[in-house]
Amino acid sequence: MPIPLRVARFNRRVTNPVLGTVSDWLPPFATLHHAGRTSGRRYRTPVFAFSTPRGVVVALTYGTDVQWLHNLEAAGGARMVRRGRVLVLSHPRRLHGPAGAQLVPGVIRVGLRLMRVDDFVELAAVPLHP
Repeated sequence: MPIPLRVARFNRRVTNPVLGTVSDWLPPFATLHHAGRTSGRRYRTPVFAFSTPRGVVVALTYGTDVQWLHNLEAAGGARMVRRGRVLVLSHPRRLHGPAGAQLVPGVIRVGLRLMRVDDFVELAAVPLHP
């Protein structure tokens, strides 16, 4: 079972603002920049992102019913700052089980398995300024 939503609410108010100060630069963190589906409001969400041949993969540690994922899918993409570089993300593809787990580093895979995280989203990514 992914991390409970009450933890997500705490993280959104307390942890994310703190992580947001380092997530642009400190791997494996990254900052996802997305817009609300109905409000158009801009959001910055710290995530764990890992390189894949296609772009990046993000483990859905809170499950699939998270607002940033719905926003990203509705828009067809977003931007991400990772290691100080801006990436343009597109073509989100949800993955479940081994199909997603195989895309993250082994040590992370073990931790995700212990947390019972089985869902991922992989995105095509290109640098904004190659």
